[in-house]
Amino acid sequence: MNVSPRRPIFNRRAESSIYRMFFWTILALGGVWLIIQIQQGGIKSPFQPTPTPTRNSTSYELEGEAQFTAGNLDAAISAYQQAVRVDPTNAEAWANLARIQTYSTTLLTIDAEKETRLQDALKSATQATTLAPDDSTAHAIRAFVLDWNANPLLVDNNQVQDYLAQADQESLRALQLDGNNVRALAFYAEILVDEQKWSQAQDYIQQAADRDPTLMDVHRVYAYVLESLGLYNQAIQEYDKAIAIDPNLTFLYLSAGLNYRQLGFRSPNEETQTQLYDKSLEYFAKAVSINEQLGVKDPNPYISIAKTYSQEGQFFIAARNVQKALAFKPDNADIYGQLGIVYFKSRNYEGSIPALQCAVEGCSGDVSCQGRGLDACDAQDPPVTVKGLPLSPSTVDYYQVYFSVLAALGPRDPTYCPKAMSIADKVQASGLIAARPDIAANMAIARQECSPSNSTPTPVAVGTPLFLATSTPFPTSNSYNTQP
Repeated sequence: MNVSPRRPIFNRRAESSIYRMFFWTILALGGVWLIIQIQQGGIKSPFQPTPTPTRNSTSYELEGEAQFTAGNLDAAISAYQQAVRVDPTNAEAWANLARIQTYSTTLLTIDAEKETRLQDALKSATQATTLAPDDSTAHAIRAFVLDWNANPLLVDNNQVQDYLAQADQESLRALQLDGNNVRALAFYAEILVDEQKWSQAQDYIQQAADRDPTLMDVHRVYAYVLESLGLYNQAIQEYDKAIAIDPNLTFLYLSAGLNYRQLGFRSPNEETQTQLYDKSLEYFAKAVSINEQLGVKDPNPYISIAKTYSQEGQFFIAARNVQKALAFKPDNADIYGQLGIVYFKSRNYEGSIPALQCAVEGCSGDVSCQGRGLDACDAQDPPVTVKGLPLSPSTVDYYQVYFSVLAALGPRDPTYCPKAMSIADKVQASGLIAARPDIAANMAIARQECSPSNSTPTPVAVGTPLFLATSTPFPTSNSYNTQP
């Protein structure tokens, strides 16, 4: 019998060893390849956390509306900006962003910052109407934004008229697309006030209120129409209705408080006047409380409080409130100007000089701390650089008070009169005094004070501007009056 020879055992073992070596070599090479791929991002690690789902535009819109309702306008703007970043074709988000950007200017005190924000709002509104040319609300909001851009304290009269003409056309387009659009009716009423068409404004805002009294915008504009007619009590009632709808919007409280302050100034009865001023302070204090809850450092309520106390002649507490505002924004030149005015009205003329210097010329180092009413800078109140405010209708009073004080105290410091005359010349060259006889009168007195023949210091700063001797009613020429 033929028997097949057996293969030697040692051959089978050698073959198994070769297979194992081959297996482990391939496994090792595969591991190296896998590690390289993970490092290069070609393969995701199984232990890596799952990615966060991408938020859509609607999610950011809901957040933006919630933040606006809560009163945090800056956070609302950020959310809507994310919404249009995620979906640049979302016309509704662009329109809502424009509306909130416009309202947020009530939180700003520097003209340049307001103008920039309003221009941003106009770009957003224009994008909304470009994406949705037949959307009534988009056109209504663009009309609203154009109207707030028509601020005579920010742009010249030709630009004001151009913006108002565009706003009027946008409103008519919005109402052509939807004659029942309540916001379109309300915003058109606001524009008509700024065009000094008060009767038509009343008609349109009444239509808006009759159609939908649940919108904050309707009652805010209704209050504005009533303000323009000097009906401050009725305006307060409308602001209260707006507050009941959106109780966290601080600009509504500031506007209502301003109306109480106007009533207080006009009251012939001292007891009634005090009560009205107290009501004014209550509304401003509510705005402070809302901001504290949100962690918002807004100087405007403190400035409003200071103006009310100043109107009552309580200058010390008025100054303390302006200083509180400066603690939030120590580089804000406008707030230095406000503090300088309070010092001036309290006859603290020396103290007003560094504050007004920061407002008009700008300042840095120790002067910035002196401008805040501090003896010196320290770790808690460090020096800052403050950029002076350009000469404009909203800043000219800082300029005229500054040159008036410098001229009155000229004999005490050889640098005061030259500086006073330089500033007075700048104001005169601006042409702003044409509509301000008080400035021209103060300028004449200042020049007399600084004449070579006058070497006796004036004990009281002469040439007190008329706006300090009497309370200037808030302007009614534009929507910016929502900022007291």
